[in-house]
Amino acid sequence: MNKSIFWHRRDLRTEDNAGLNKALQSSNLVQPLFIFDTNILDKLPKNDQRLLFIFKYVKRLKEVYQNLGSDLWVFYGDPMEIIPKLSKEKGFGTVFTNRDYEPYALERDKSIYEILNKEGIDFIGTKDHVIFEKYEVLKDDGKPYTVFTPYSRKWKAKLNDLYLDSFPLEKFLQNLNINPDKQEIPTLMEMGFEAQQIFEFPEENVENELIQKYTEQRNFPSISGTSKLSVHLRFGTISIRKLAKRALELNETFLNELIWRDFYQMIIFHFPYTAKSAFKPIYDQIEWEKNESHFQSWCEGKTGYPMVDAGMRELNATGFMHNRVRMVVASFLTKHLLLDWRLGEAYFAEKLMDFELASNIGGWQWAAGCGCDAAPYFRVFNPQSQQEKFDKEFKYIKKWVPEFGTSAYPNPIVEHKFARERVLTRYKTALNQ
Repeated sequence: MNKSIFWHRRDLRTEDNAGLNKALQSSNLVQPLFIFDTNILDKLPKNDQRLLFIFKYVKRLKEVYQNLGSDLWVFYGDPMEIIPKLSKEKGFGTVFTNRDYEPYALERDKSIYEILNKEGIDFIGTKDHVIFEKYEVLKDDGKPYTVFTPYSRKWKAKLNDLYLDSFPLEKFLQNLNINPDKQEIPTLMEMGFEAQQIFEFPEENVENELIQKYTEQRNFPSISGTSKLSVHLRFGTISIRKLAKRALELNETFLNELIWRDFYQMIIFHFPYTAKSAFKPIYDQIEWEKNESHFQSWCEGKTGYPMVDAGMRELNATGFMHNRVRMVVASFLTKHLLLDWRLGEAYFAEKLMDFELASNIGGWQWAAGCGCDAAPYFRVFNPQSQQEKFDKEFKYIKKWVPEFGTSAYPNPIVEHKFARERVLTRYKTALNQ
């Protein structure tokens, strides 16, 4: 009998799951599995809301499998120990999973592959959480794209129904492990985390109307004009193929956002050094300020720039920040305060419900001017003109900064004209060395 494990990671669903489909087609018996990875969890704050989100969907996934007569085994520990041990003990000949392109995931999977290989056990990855991966969209010279517009053109030209086809499970459900040993989910407390939900989790369904109106509404933070599906894409609770199909029918601007996501996933895959260093290495020569009180004011939303402060307070209160405002606050930290983009990237990584390394790094390096296809360094967002364009009536600002317009609201911690001149001089000095 060909017995396999299917290891769920950032794909917390059975519906339209490429790797699960492959496992069920290839094996007589498939045991689904999820691991709360201590290498990731040990770095998280104890009230991390993303863990609650994952926990909720792992529970739901377990129920789905139980309704099919099977079960999801859930472990807490190091996958590099659990996967090989379990495979050997229970006689699983293959481990299937969906691929992940981030540096830690690639290292982890390489180690597991090598350990399993010595035991004669196969480790098979499948593409699931992007439309195009690795070497599927390359320049004519075979090199990866580092500029978005030509990448998106090639992406769209290559797209056909084959890449959007879903993976139905119905035909192969008889290959699930029926009535396996019962495996309880470790509780959040047992894993050392708090179980209190502080944030509201976004819905996984959005109306067609929102996608249709996305182009004209997406830049205005006082309107619910964005889908907030990024957290569901991050953990794979929805299918990227189904969403791309809808975007293709309903709105090209929305589709472009999904292409940006693929683009950044491939940048982190081809250029893993960008997780810690500037895509353009010369930008690592910039001499950043070391002003802790400025950083603190930024984190707390007390900079005296209302658009920036509203964004940071929204983030701290909800784990979410509007896309347009993300650009404004990132530009402000790197250009106005001249603080290292890595400080902001790390703060977002801790606070954002939809944090995804590739997109977070890509967005921060874009704002700082040091990334691929980044805004040029001399482009300095003026937070006031951003407010005049996108929050003319101060609706968003008043929601998050109720003391705005009163004596309780702080004066700007840095003057715009001074900040602009300082950053241009500092960047110029570094780039002309």
